[in-house]
Amino acid sequence: MAANESARDAAKAFAPGNISGLFKIIANDDPAKMHSLGWGFTVSDGVTVKLTHSDTETTKVIFNQRPIDFPTVTTALLDLTPTSLKVDITSNLPLSSGFGLSGAATLAALIAANHLLDLGKSRHDLAMIAHVAEVRNLTGLGDVCAQFNGGCLVKTKVGDPLAATVLKMPPTPIHWRYFGKIRTSEILSDHERHQRINDAADAALETIQNAIDNSTTITFGDLIRLALNFAESSELLMDDRVKNSINQAQSNGGAATMIMLGNAVFSTAPFPGSTQTMLSGTAAHLIED
Repeated sequence: MAANESARDAAKAFAPGNISGLFKIIANDDPAKMHSLGWGFTVSDGVTVKLTHSDTETTKVIFNQRPIDFPTVTTALLDLTPTSLKVDITSNLPLSSGFGLSGAATLAALIAANHLLDLGKSRHDLAMIAHVAEVRNLTGLGDVCAQFNGGCLVKTKVGDPLAATVLKMPPTPIHWRYFGKIRTSEILSDHERHQRINDAADAALETIQNAIDNSTTITFGDLIRLALNFAESSELLMDDRVKNSINQAQSNGGAATMIMLGNAVFSTAPFPGSTQTMLSGTAAHLIED
């Protein structure tokens, strides 16, 4: 056993799923300074990660009982420690559908590893390692910030990937439906799309920031409607199934939009084929024995 390893056999951590309603890309050659601005919120569902010592020389990752290649998790753990680990991830949310599970799994794995090995890293340090791994692997730009803070959040500070303002919202049922994967890497690597996305985000973020500065009430429904306008203006909302579900949710009295980035919908009202979760203020944390 290495000198910095503890006698613990296992450690567990939880990180919430994150739904992003709108985002602006802040490009930077330094992955620690590249991030996103925007609005989104964490939900009660997420990922639970159990870490144990590996019986091989390499780190193994299991997702819902199946081996998986998960570079964001493995590279982040390697940045934290050379120790080989077994990473057992469980979640009832789908991968690559806009719930930020890459960031959630990575942050939870780092929190668990930090405890398992008694590394003494701060939550901020761990979140930055997770964020950098996301940027390097083109799996996300802002989910780790949300999962680090928890709640309904707006991000308007350039240069600090973990800075966010909490917008106080009551626990709210969230109805969602997932239709298929969008590879975040395809969006993040397409520089021609960046300006269109950023222009659409600027108008929405200015409205939100003005409401905060003037202490004006902005409701959850208002935020979703701003996000829908962003989805349309940015031309990210293209899937007919997503459009139809948004219309169905609106017909049921809900505010609805596309989950960024996924061929998926979230709404304040149920619609055909939807599943319910809850807006939650729970941030990523260690699960004590």
